[in-house]
Amino acid sequence: MTKTVFIASAEPHSGKSLIALGLVDMLLGKAQKIGYFKPIINAPASEKKDVHIETVLSYFNLPIAYDETYAYTRPQAMRLMEADRQGDIIDNVIHKFKTQEDRYDFTVVEGSDFVGEGTAFEFDANMSIAKNLGAPVIMVISGGSKTTAQLVNTALTVWRNVEAREVQMLALVANKISPDQVDDVRSLLRAQLPEEIILAVVPADKDLQNPSMKEIKEQLGGKLLFGEQHLTNQVDHFITGAMQVPNFLTRIAENVLIVTPGDRADILLIALQANASANYPRVAGLVLTGGLEPDAPILRLIEGLQTVVPVLAVQTGTFLTTTTIGAIQSRITADNPKKIRLAIDTFNRYIDVTALQERIVTFEPEGITPHMFQYRLLQWAKSQRKHIVLPEGDDDRILRAAARLLSEDVVDLTILGDPAAIAASVKRLGLNLDLSRVQLIDPAHAENYNNYVETLYELRKTKNVNYDMARDMMRDVSYFGSMMVYKGHADGMVSGAVHTTQHTIRPALQFIKTKPGVSVVSSVFFMCLPDRVAVFGDCAVNPNPTAEQLAEIAVSSAESSRRFGIEPRVAMLSYSSGTSGEGADVEKVRQATQLVKQRHPELKVEGPIQYDAAVDPMVGRQKLPGSEVAGQASVLIFPDLNTGNNTYKAVQRETGALAIGPVLQGLNKPVNDLSRGCTVEDVYNTVIITAIQAQG
Repeated sequence: MTKTVFIASAEPHSGKSLIALGLVDMLLGKAQKIGYFKPIINAPASEKKDVHIETVLSYFNLPIAYDETYAYTRPQAMRLMEADRQGDIIDNVIHKFKTQEDRYDFTVVEGSDFVGEGTAFEFDANMSIAKNLGAPVIMVISGGSKTTAQLVNTALTVWRNVEAREVQMLALVANKISPDQVDDVRSLLRAQLPEEIILAVVPADKDLQNPSMKEIKEQLGGKLLFGEQHLTNQVDHFITGAMQVPNFLTRIAENVLIVTPGDRADILLIALQANASANYPRVAGLVLTGGLEPDAPILRLIEGLQTVVPVLAVQTGTFLTTTTIGAIQSRITADNPKKIRLAIDTFNRYIDVTALQERIVTFEPEGITPHMFQYRLLQWAKSQRKHIVLPEGDDDRILRAAARLLSEDVVDLTILGDPAAIAASVKRLGLNLDLSRVQLIDPAHAENYNNYVETLYELRKTKNVNYDMARDMMRDVSYFGSMMVYKGHADGMVSGAVHTTQHTIRPALQFIKTKPGVSVVSSVFFMCLPDRVAVFGDCAVNPNPTAEQLAEIAVSSAESSRRFGIEPRVAMLSYSSGTSGEGADVEKVRQATQLVKQRHPELKVEGPIQYDAAVDPMVGRQKLPGSEVAGQASVLIFPDLNTGNNTYKAVQRETGALAIGPVLQGLNKPVNDLSRGCTVEDVYNTVIITAIQAQG
């Protein structure tokens, strides 16, 4: 079940606030704690609070601070987009959202409003946020002045664009539809949209769409002369009062707004009289233009009337005033409970609430995005703090990563090397690294050195290791760091920035050893592709595994995948798919696949399968129809190191993917190897992964 729904549009003034109000009302009938979040709002709170947020929080009395309901203002988001820092926007939105998500049973997220600068970026930004939050979307389109054909084309285009961005659509709402188009729009869309997408066609309702006199006043910046108690009057249309009184009276209609020059006392008085008369329609209000206000005798006369509609005075002329009024889009505001109730009633009348509730309950997010993956890793690591040893204190990348890890309070650290040299490097690099929070150890002069030597000697004496050899070996940072992990003085080790893979993992293989039931240590890379995270194994350790070893690598990789929040769908890769190919290499993969199925029937596994059939849904359907894995594999097992290592590097370089790893699997305690070409980000991520592995 999802705990989040994202309401989005592809155009301004779609009426998505109606959906937000109805959805919150529906959810409050099922749960007590409902959250509301709008990633990007139009203006800072110091200028004007977001109308949608204020309305939802106020009407439903949600105990949420206004500042917690959004991540960015539009100007802030635009500056980051212009600086090509969209990733920072996503990271901060995830962080802000997650800080409140756990406090609520369900959270309604509302996309941006498509007004002002930067509307060209908004659809992509909203879809990216929805995908990273793992939230299904309810898309809202507006009827406006569109023909039936235009409406249908707009809806289908929106659906295809959402699908192309691999975001799951829960429902499509065609809002503000002319009553004579409703049946045609519904039948045409239902015939072309997938059955699982809930379709709602909501007729236009003037009581929801037309502005109040208060909105007119705010948009015009007018001065209120009379009728404050009637500012909620709804304006259904407006006329210009510039003709003789008899002709003017024939043009008064229900809920009309009259715009007239401020010196036309005759129009003003006749309009007020008409409103009081049982023989004329109700007048919503008047706007007096040109910076002119009625003379004192006229004002005194009006003040004596029992009922007076709102009368505004503005500085602008009649033409500009009417043009401005014609462009006003009504909003559902907190001070208009009648309109809010109407919006909720409309939602309940035209949305299949039962179907929507069922879809929410049964919805399962597909995959995980790189931004969300990295956020989860950080939170997991922080949830149960671990102690990691970094043997390569003479490398600047290690020190930079250590500074970041400590500043974010992720782990406790021991760094091996000469303490004086490490301190000098920290000063040279200008790092904000508080060395009092780090354990600095020179192995040869360590307090535990002799104890570690004794332990190593006892563990390896049957392997022709004498005491002097043990003393020499324990001066090596890889042996010392591995012994810290073995003895429980550290929870895990990360090395390899300046040492080979063999040098890093040899001590672990000698005395930390493998888990019960595991005969082969292998590795995976978490490949953070542009829109998903895939697990690649084994790309770093085993040159040419047997079918038995390949099966074990697949099972270990599936366990790693699940441990880090990725649902494993395992593809056993080869140069052919299914039964189409022959040869020793294909047969090895086929045997390995059968072993996995026999020993772990609960795993979704397919093999042999080609890479394109494993990751491309269309190719997967063609080559292996009916497969649970083809086209949607999340764990890709390569047949040998040559294939795996080259493929992960090719994918990394050609797509710009972040490759986290290699992450070693199968050891009793976590030891992980870095590439000698690693970046500070690689070190940072690998330490976090290691800390999570140490949590068990």
